[in-house]
Amino acid sequence: MANPAVLDALTAQVTASTSLEASVTTWITGEAARVQAAVDAAIAGGATAAQLAPIQAEVDAMATSAAALNAALVANTPITPAQA
Repeated sequence: MANPAVLDALTAQVTASTSLEASVTTWITGEAARVQAAVDAAIAGGATAAQLAPIQAEVDAMATSAAALNAALVANTPITPAQA
């Protein structure tokens, strides 16, 4: 028979981890959006896409990272009876 205290501790840790991972995903996505806005403003101000290519590459990398983290979060978050 499973020890309820162990299951409660595991549930609490999953909840804490899920909340942290969701916060990180939100932060990465927000940072990527802010940098993208700066790139767009720089281009509107006369900078060339070639000049900003290294920064754009970082924006793309952050977006990819956020998408991967979000996918992992969704894939590894248990569905509670209320969600089913």
